[in-house]
Amino acid sequence: MSGPEFPIVVCVSSDATVRQRVVQRLDGVGPVVICADLAQLRAMFPAPPPEPAGPSDDHDERPTARSANWGDLVVDRAGHLVTWRGTPLGLTRTERELLARLVSPPVTVWSYERLFASVWGGAYLGDTAILHSAVKRLRRKLRTLVDGPQVQTVRGVGYRLSAPPEAAGGRPDGRPRPA
Repeated sequence: MSGPEFPIVVCVSSDATVRQRVVQRLDGVGPVVICADLAQLRAMFPAPPPEPAGPSDDHDERPTARSANWGDLVVDRAGHLVTWRGTPLGLTRTERELLARLVSPPVTVWSYERLFASVWGGAYLGDTAILHSAVKRLRRKLRTLVDGPQVQTVRGVGYRLSAPPEAAGGRPDGRPRPA
């Protein structure tokens, strides 16, 4: 970048009075961007193009279009279908994309930032409400599955997929853990 750099103040609030107060208090300080929600902000500042994967990248943020299996759970991204033991699950696109990330190898902890960028395609701005809400809906649907997978919270970090404690030693494939 050439030329002087200067900060941009961003205010995201659904409350019009809060937005008005911010403008009044920061008048003349510099550029101020005011938005009612994150969707408006994303529309103003589109996400930068993804950087090409380097040799140090451990895992891909986007699972391939083919299906991913996790025990009896099959996520077919190309067919827009998730099945548990052959029975289709009624998941929304967002829930399906979240689950696709969580089951993609290697099955590991997905940070809030990685999940948000991977599923919603935007920069994570610290607001976890959208992500928590989507995970809550996904958990509610997965809870109805007998011995089904569970979305586990790793406090302060993110989420991972795990088998329920009572399911055959806790492994998704039903095999007992080695002694």
